[in-house]
Amino acid sequence: MEQLRKTHAYLAGLALAIGLAAAGSAEALDEVSYGTNWLAQAEHGGFYQAVADGTYEKYGLKVTIVQGGPNAANRSLLIAGKVDFYMGGPLGDMDAVKQGIPILSVASIFQKDPQVLLAHPDVGVDSFGDLAKLDTIFMGKEGYVTYFEWMKKNFKGFKEEQYKPYTFNPAPFIADKKSAQQGYLTSEPYEIEKQAGWAPKVFLLADAGYSPYSTMITTTQKMVDSKPDVVQRFVDASIEGWYNYLYGDNAKANALIKKDNPEMTDGQIAYSIAKMKEYGIVESGDALAKGIGCITDARYKQFFEEMVSIGVEPKDLDYKKAYTTQFVCKGVGMALKK
Repeated sequence: MEQLRKTHAYLAGLALAIGLAAAGSAEALDEVSYGTNWLAQAEHGGFYQAVADGTYEKYGLKVTIVQGGPNAANRSLLIAGKVDFYMGGPLGDMDAVKQGIPILSVASIFQKDPQVLLAHPDVGVDSFGDLAKLDTIFMGKEGYVTYFEWMKKNFKGFKEEQYKPYTFNPAPFIADKKSAQQGYLTSEPYEIEKQAGWAPKVFLLADAGYSPYSTMITTTQKMVDSKPDVVQRFVDASIEGWYNYLYGDNAKANALIKKDNPEMTDGQIAYSIAKMKEYGIVESGDALAKGIGCITDARYKQFFEEMVSIGVEPKDLDYKKAYTTQFVCKGVGMALKK
C-alpha cells in the first residue's frame, strides 16, 4: 500500500514537472510577427504551414501573420517597429536605402518574380518578343516604369503607344485579341480561363530575363544587429515551412489561409501550388543547390544593374545595404523535399 502511494506521488510529481516544463517552454517562445503584402493565399503558404504544423514553435518562436491587403500598410508597420518582418522586395529595399531607412531583406522565398504578361491563344504570339506585335499592353504604373522600360531596352518593337492602364479588370483584355495584360502567374490566368472559357498564353518575365527576387523576408537593421538568432530561427523555420507546404500535407495551412481570406477557394489554391512548382517560382537557380530562400551577391547585383540601365536606380546607390546573405543558402530544409 505504501509503495502504491509512493507510485501515485511519483506520477503526480512527474505530471506536474511535465506541465511546468511545457508552461516554461511556452513562456520561452520569442514572439514575432510577419506582415504579408496581400490577402492570404497559397503564395504565402509556407509561412502559414510553419504556423499550422508547429515548425515555428520547434524553433522557439510564436509567430503572428499580419495579413496584407488593399488597405494594409505592413511595410510602414515594419519601419515603425510594429511588425518584425515584412514580405518585401528588392525595389522597395533599394528605395529604402535611398531614403536612409534602415531595412533590408534576409531571405528570398521566390527565386522568380511571378509577374507575367498574358496574350490570346490564337493570335500568333508564341514568344515573349512577339508581344511587341500587339496594339495594347494593359499594365499598372509600377510595371510601366520598371519591367516595361526593361522590355523596351532588351527586345525590339515595344513602344510607348502600347501602354494602357490596367484596372485589375480583365474584361478589356478578354474583349481585345490584339492586346496583352499583366498578371500574376498564380491568379489572373486562372480567373481569365474561368471567365472567358479559354486559357491565355502565359509569358513569365523572369523566364525572359527579368531578374528580381520576390516574396522576401525583410526586417530592420536593428533586428539583424540585436537579435540575429531570432532572425536566423525565423528564416530557417519559414524555409522548412515552405518545403513542407510544397511537398507535405498542407491541409491545415490551407485552412488557415481560408480562415484569414474567406474568398479563397480550394481550386485557386491548388492551381497556385501547381504553377509555383511548374515554373520554379520557389525552387530554381541558386535555391536548387543551396535551398529555398537563397540570396546571392551576383544575382542581386544583376538586378540592380538592370534597374540602373533603365534609370530606375542611380548608379552610385549602395545597393548592398538592401540585403544580406548572412542567413540563407545553407541548405536548410532540403531533406524535407519528397
